[in-house]
Amino acid sequence: MAPRGTVSGMAVWRERVVPRLVDVALRSPAATAARRRTCAEVSGEVLELGFGSGLNAPHYPPEVARVLAVEPSDLAWRMAARRIGSSGVPVQRVGLDGQALPLADGSADTALSTWTLCTIPDPVAALREVARVLRPGGRLCFVEHGLSPDPGVARWQHRLQPLQYRLAGGCHLQRPIDRLLEQAGFRCERLHTSYEPGAPRPLGYLYEGIAVPGA
Repeated sequence: MAPRGTVSGMAVWRERVVPRLVDVALRSPAATAARRRTCAEVSGEVLELGFGSGLNAPHYPPEVARVLAVEPSDLAWRMAARRIGSSGVPVQRVGLDGQALPLADGSADTALSTWTLCTIPDPVAALREVARVLRPGGRLCFVEHGLSPDPGVARWQHRLQPLQYRLAGGCHLQRPIDRLLEQAGFRCERLHTSYEPGAPRPLGYLYEGIAVPGA
């Protein structure tokens, strides 16, 4: 236990190092291509879970009027400033916790989640909040990594999970994204799964698609 008034080593790692590691790790050509495809589907008032260092900002289409950003990390938010400024899209930081959004019902036309559901402590609660905040006809556009259907890869995901959790700021390798969406009351209009080219398979099984409330 850290002495009173000090910050533990893990807290320093999580708050000062992990945002920088994530920024680098999610800038690969394959990740950028998936990010670009996903962002191309959003429009209007966009709720973005896990805004991070603003890696999506260069890919917002002209149809985006404003982004309502949820981001718990102050460092990541500061890192995002240059990308926000270059995007030309107004971005407002509206909250720190996707599980309890400080927004009225029906506040957003589209929701966007890219490599975010892996770290939210209760992803089903966060997805239910997204459903609440979406206007009728609204959609969730997502690309997430999660549980592989390949038993051999899944075994490695479970083995690596404790280390991944500690080193990657609470990231879970083995979350079944499609089932989490169903549990939260979403129906997938489109879902594509694949391994991210160039990524280790336990870390790179991707779920990419569009989901709507009302499973």
